[in-house]
Amino acid sequence: MNEQYDKGAVVACLNKIIEIELAGVVRYTHYALMVFGYNRIPIVSWLQAQADESLLHAREAGEMVTHLGGHPSLGIGPLLETHQHDIGDILRESLAHERSALAIYEELLHMVKDKSVLLEEYARRLIAAEEMHQGEVDKMLRRPGSLAAS
Repeated sequence: MNEQYDKGAVVACLNKIIEIELAGVVRYTHYALMVFGYNRIPIVSWLQAQADESLLHAREAGEMVTHLGGHPSLGIGPLLETHQHDIGDILRESLAHERSALAIYEELLHMVKDKSVLLEEYARRLIAAEEMHQGEVDKMLRRPGSLAAS
């Protein structure tokens, strides 16, 4: 792994990760407040766990930024209020958010592949986590008894 990577571009990508993960904290916290009905308790618990994990991911990205000598962003990713609070709508919006985050982690991986073990392993671990989240949301969106992925 002797090749160099563009440190400025990597720091910029990590700052995008901070911003999208912080948006996830706000998004999932808001969603958890807007869930009503018989299944409220387990769904709220899951959404709160997603908010906590997004904060952890933002912190990790910030640590990577400072490890590289950069300055962590104080920005936050886009927060769109759709006013759609049906569980299915919330889950579909969550899936879109997870896909956006995955794309940024894949961008980071592309920048550092075969150039930095630390950053490559970090990106791969977070890609795996985002793919797992997408799979969980996909399963929640399926009709009970349906095995086919959407």
